[in-house]
Amino acid sequence: MNKLILIGFLLSVIAIFESCALKSSDCEVCFAVLEKFAAGLTSNEKKDSKVIEDKFRTFCKTSKGKDNRFCYYLGGLEESATGVLSEMAKPLSWSLPVDKVCEKLKKKDNQICDLRYEKSIDLKTVDLKKLKVRDLKKILSDWEETCEDCIEKGDFIKRIEVLKPKYVREDL
Repeated sequence: MNKLILIGFLLSVIAIFESCALKSSDCEVCFAVLEKFAAGLTSNEKKDSKVIEDKFRTFCKTSKGKDNRFCYYLGGLEESATGVLSEMAKPLSWSLPVDKVCEKLKKKDNQICDLRYEKSIDLKTVDLKKLKVRDLKKILSDWEETCEDCIEKGDFIKRIEVLKPKYVREDL
């Protein structure tokens, strides 16, 4: 009976850890950049962490937007203030999956997973209630509008609905 209880406990602990695993949507830029970068490495290059670091610096020279910001955070650019490249290169050289590498990087620098690609929102068809508050704020920011009295999500939605005719043209 004690063995069954122990097995049940272990299975529940495993389930908790798996549910806490980092998803690509939680750290989208890290996942995208590392998958793209790792795909460009040969099998021999993937085995040497120093080669991975050098290749990553080269990869970062042509990066743009959020990918460039990710490179900056890791230390892949000359102007980078910090350098945690080895925290990315070593696990990759051990063939650790990208999600685990991003988890390690997030522990070193949480802002790595705060990076998000810009989402284009079709305001003609989107249900504003399903958007996150940061997306609603982004819409207002893109319109160079503010919402001084907005406290709750509903306030932002009301403000966008009021401004929508000014910024969203309905094509006939």
